Amino acid sequence: MSEMLRAPAEVKYADELDYLESVDTGAKPYSWRLSPRMVRLFVLGSERADGLDREIPQKWFGDRSFVERSIVTLASDRGLLLIGDPGTGKSWLAELLSAAICRNSTLVVQGTAGTTEDHIKYSWNVSMVIAKGQSRESMIPSPIMTAMEQGVIGRFEELTRSTSDVQDALISILSEKYVSIPELNDDNIVFAKPGFSIIATANSRDRGVNDLSSALKRRFNFVRIPVVTNKRSEAEIVRFRTEELLRRHHVELEVPPTLLDILLQSFADLRAAATSATSDDEKLESALSTAEQIGVLEDAILHSQFFGDRTLRAGTLAGSLVGSLARRSPEDLAILNKYLHAVVEPRAKQDGGEWNDFLDGGRQTIAALS
Repeated sequence: MSEMLRAPAEVKYADELDYLESVDTGAKPYSWRLSPRMVRLFVLGSERADGLDREIPQKWFGDRSFVERSIVTLASDRGLLLIGDPGTGKSWLAELLSAAICRNSTLVVQGTAGTTEDHIKYSWNVSMVIAKGQSRESMIPSPIMTAMEQGVIGRFEELTRSTSDVQDALISILSEKYVSIPELNDDNIVFAKPGFSIIATANSRDRGVNDLSSALKRRFNFVRIPVVTNKRSEAEIVRFRTEELLRRHHVELEVPPTLLDILLQSFADLRAAATSATSDDEKLESALSTAEQIGVLEDAILHSQFFGDRTLRAGTLAGSLVGSLARRSPEDLAILNKYLHAVVEPRAKQDGGEWNDFLDGGRQTIAALS
């Protein structure tokens, strides 16, 4: 793990997965490494009632029913589509489920405007084709085809970003469970082994980019992941993910609870302002997601570590917030300046303390960027 910039979940949590597999007595669908109950426990964490002799920490924070419906879907022959706003943890949930079910979360296709049918089926090693002709040896299987051959989970990120041709090719894989290779005369069909399934993700904000056809929708079970609105749950997510990121940087720094509250309150205020805005010009371009909160906090901590006195301060946090969210100039800067003047300044006068430092830090950053 020390040689990986970011270890996949099955490597990061290998010890936990080994332990759960050793004590798992439940029935396992197909070639699953863990039973559905243990998959849920790995994702959501253990409780005393589970009767384990070690604690399994919670890794994804959200409604229990979303995880259970996802697991049930993957145990069937239907694909799973996780859909929601940016930063709601769709990709992280997909990675955790893949790691728990088959110990491989890396068979991933990233959907973009440039994704082609070859990316979900196969392509050819040109030099081998020239030397020996087309054969199974000269074929380069896609991550999805590899998942079919191994009977494991394949992942498709940002499905609605890919074109209709790519989506149509996915329909046959999900319905027929095989891929034909017309270039070959023999051994020209790859059949999916039991245990194969696809977890796809899609951003609800991408609606209208490349809408899914009715035929493709029928082959997926939809699980909609909502934006986290519970302050306590969001605090747990931010704390958990930030601690992981800081461990990667070998940074030991505690986030004061008061500053975490300021961060959460600031995002809540800005979301409320975006909801009441009457036009896009009055909204920040940022989605104001939980993932962006994590980025703001990580940025502030690293700035304090490298260029400060290794103490996280409200002014540094405000500077990170403004710098991260001000993507359009002057529109976003004007929105943030209005927020500081109309919301933060009265709060600083009333409550004082860290809010004064937060106000000053935000104003200084806006002045520097203007």
